[in-house]
Amino acid sequence: MKVIVKNFGEVSPQEPCSIIDIIKMVNPDGLNNYCAAKINNESTLVDLRTTITSDCSIELLDTSNKECLSVLRHTTAHIMAEAVQNLFPEAKITIGPATDNGFFYDFDFRPFSREDLDAIEKEMKSIIKKATRLERREVSRNEALAIMTQRNEPYKVELLEAIPEGETITIYQQNNFVDLCRGPHLLNTRPIKGFKLISSSSTYWRGDKKNKSLSRIHGIAFFTKEDLEGYLQYLEDIKNHDHNKIGRELELFTTVDVIGQGLPLLMPKGTKIVQTLQRWIEDEETRRGYMRTKTPYMSKNDLFKMSGHWDHYRDKMFIIGDPDGEGEVMCMRPMTCPFQYFVYKNSQKSYRDLPCRYGETSTLFRKEDSGEMHGLTRVRQFTISEGHLIVRPDQMVEEFKGCIDLANYCLTTLGLHDDVTWHLSKWDPEDTEKYIGDAETWESTQQHIRDILNELNIPFVEDVGEAAFYGPKVDINAKNVYGKEDTMITIQWDALIAERFDMYYIDKDGSRQRPYIIHRTSIGCYERTLAWLIEKYEGAFPTWIAPEQVRVLPISEKFLDYADQVTAELQRNGIEATLDRRNEKIGYKLRETRMQKIPYALLIGQKEQDEKLVAVWNRKDGDLGQSSLDKFIDALCKEIRTKSVELTIRKEE
Repeated sequence: MKVIVKNFGEVSPQEPCSIIDIIKMVNPDGLNNYCAAKINNESTLVDLRTTITSDCSIELLDTSNKECLSVLRHTTAHIMAEAVQNLFPEAKITIGPATDNGFFYDFDFRPFSREDLDAIEKEMKSIIKKATRLERREVSRNEALAIMTQRNEPYKVELLEAIPEGETITIYQQNNFVDLCRGPHLLNTRPIKGFKLISSSSTYWRGDKKNKSLSRIHGIAFFTKEDLEGYLQYLEDIKNHDHNKIGRELELFTTVDVIGQGLPLLMPKGTKIVQTLQRWIEDEETRRGYMRTKTPYMSKNDLFKMSGHWDHYRDKMFIIGDPDGEGEVMCMRPMTCPFQYFVYKNSQKSYRDLPCRYGETSTLFRKEDSGEMHGLTRVRQFTISEGHLIVRPDQMVEEFKGCIDLANYCLTTLGLHDDVTWHLSKWDPEDTEKYIGDAETWESTQQHIRDILNELNIPFVEDVGEAAFYGPKVDINAKNVYGKEDTMITIQWDALIAERFDMYYIDKDGSRQRPYIIHRTSIGCYERTLAWLIEKYEGAFPTWIAPEQVRVLPISEKFLDYADQVTAELQRNGIEATLDRRNEKIGYKLRETRMQKIPYALLIGQKEQDEKLVAVWNRKDGDLGQSSLDKFIDALCKEIRTKSVELTIRKEE
């Protein structure tokens, strides 16, 4: 048998042999530095314990290779699970993979406290210090079932029962801990130099809230303590960019336990930003031919049975009444589309009446799991820039392009265009029960969207299984400061729902025809967009959406009368201006203005009062010198009118 080892050349080991045996032939002193290997230039990492039975090429990966971090973290997850069961023998193990940023493991156990995590870390250090070896072995499915049954691990038994008989199962063991796992894993715990258990949260077995609630422990691991410390510092730094921190400090929103999780309170400043965004979007949609609607927050569940949401979305709905009883059952609406269908159906439509573009600033309600909610990005009540376009099939492509154009306009105006990724969310042909319609319709509509994105030169990725139950969609996604990706804007192609609601239009020949529907948002959920803007600008918003655009700062109380006049003139011109009447030193007032990230301040002293001027300051350059009030107002109104992302009133060269 001939094996070519990258960077070492060709060797001829006895057949069969493990990769460990090959390492001992080419670099025996470096055995403990290697973590995994690649065979025949494949991208998949393989365990060093893997048996080689034929000619091949091998690349050995050591601790300096970033791909090996997944191996380190996966092994650390196993060490953590062992430590948990050492300390809490009643905890049952489920799954524990490596992730992009670390690892986690889910346990059937009570929630873990910070004190629990500290104790688990201590136990892990004890296991690691012993340079514990990890043993790998392949067993039959029945043998694996016997092992996990004897160990009273019901979740592992359930996983095994779903595997066909005759399959070979890989088991890893360190000390008395045994787990089902494909690997790869480290040979021993010696390379684990830096790890930290970050937090715990709740989740559900298999991600289904109908199943048992589990406790998840999140951790990070690195090959060096320096890398760990650097990452911990990074986590501290990004906390300062988290909208949860900035938004509360700037008094944009708050949450209250007695009100409930996922139900944030927008404070006056946060409300002002959302109001500005809503008015902008509503005016822009009107300019583009949208008609406004206002529909109820709830309906009988019969409406959602018609739409299909009752079958496909019921678990996410707040339901009033007993669905299994005989009384009336009401639902808080999770979306607006079925309501707007009846707006369309209120009168007969001709082919000349289409497209009908309906827009609504909709308040929606969705029963999010407690473990999923975070600040403003995932909440149980939210407001969305929702729209539904009822169109003839021959209008669909151009109207879909128009929705993309609107989304691009919104992203560009907010300075967010370069921060997003575009996704074609498709159905899963292997799981057709999740969807309505036939394969031909799905493939055709997906191809239409694919063609549109290609024509518009928009780079995109395709995601299988992410479509709505009635049609494929374009999802425009962005990541928060922690790297978690959320959908900000969605545009959905629906060729199926109109039939359920008997929606039609009268065509040229007098026949009844089914319209198509586009479900879309222009700016998405306002709460989530506010969170996005907070993190993007770290609270230093573009002037046109800033809740306070100018603060007037008299140097002393004797200049209050003129400061009042200045403030009133600013407000008469539609500028969000406030007057700081406090008898504080001007340096203190300016520091506070900077801390609150207000775009501009106007300082009023003796000279300004005597000459009817203002001393202009901005948060980026500081002192900009004196100006007439009219000149400042003209420049600021232009900055607001043009929706500039940058401050445009700057120090003159």
